[in-house]
Amino acid sequence: MNNNTPVVTVKQGPGCLIQILWFVFIGWWLGSFAVTAAYFLLVLVVTIPFGIMILNNIPMIMALRQPPQMISAYGPVSVPQHNFLLRALWFIFVGWWLAALALSVGYFLCMTIIGLPFGFALFDAVPAMLTLRRS
Repeated sequence: MNNNTPVVTVKQGPGCLIQILWFVFIGWWLGSFAVTAAYFLLVLVVTIPFGIMILNNIPMIMALRQPPQMISAYGPVSVPQHNFLLRALWFIFVGWWLAALALSVGYFLCMTIIGLPFGFALFDAVPAMLTLRRS
């Protein structure tokens, strides 16, 4: 791909009203279950990839928020990720507790009408906080 090729970020998924209804009726309890299951999977060495996969999908589970896709004239553009060792060390020393804190604050914010958009923004940031994942 040429460096001069324009790249557009596309967000897909349902509208805000559907996301709010999903969170109110399903997302808050399903997300709580998913986070608990994911942290349990992180304790077992063999199932760590499944735990991280679940936590990376928290925005989708809780609020039907899909990660934005970058598209150029030549098709989807992949975002280069940080070094695996750096991401693993981040997860071990910082990511697991930072993501847990962000999820807790996000839950609290979502319980207030004014804080709902900020809570959803925190849910969107969980994959990056957890493993330095770039979207």
